[in-house]
Amino acid sequence: MRRLSTIITVLLVLLAVCAGPAIAVEPDEILGDPVLEQRARKLSTGLRCLVCQNQSIDDSNAPLAKDLRVLVREKLVEGYSDQQILDHLVDRYGEFVLLKPRFGGQTMLLWLLPGIILGVGTIFVIRLFRRKYEPADSVSPLNKNEEAALTKILDERD
Repeated sequence: MRRLSTIITVLLVLLAVCAGPAIAVEPDEILGDPVLEQRARKLSTGLRCLVCQNQSIDDSNAPLAKDLRVLVREKLVEGYSDQQILDHLVDRYGEFVLLKPRFGGQTMLLWLLPGIILGVGTIFVIRLFRRKYEPADSVSPLNKNEEAALTKILDERD
């Protein structure tokens, strides 16, 4: 009985997690034209909720996210292309509104920094291992005094 209640609890939690994004878009927002609605959903999944920050406006229940979803749908009905809608939102809210920012002057560091860090880290690790496993410097030959001392020690051992 206890195992069954655990399974039911896990299933309810999974259902709640999976149902969250489906609940965000309210019925009054949905467009009558399925093609436009599909475009709106595609655009909405790529736009950041400015309140939640790590959710798309399609997943968020925040009032601002709803306003952005409605704005996207209005622009689609007016005949805007997907790119025109994205450009309008970026002009209004900045690159931050895009979940996947464009590559450009302001976002170049954002896109290139992970590669730069990885490259510098790789070079550092390679140098560290080379230094650690590098053979010892060549040994200089013994001078006459050292040779005499070594010969004396070896002769005493015999």
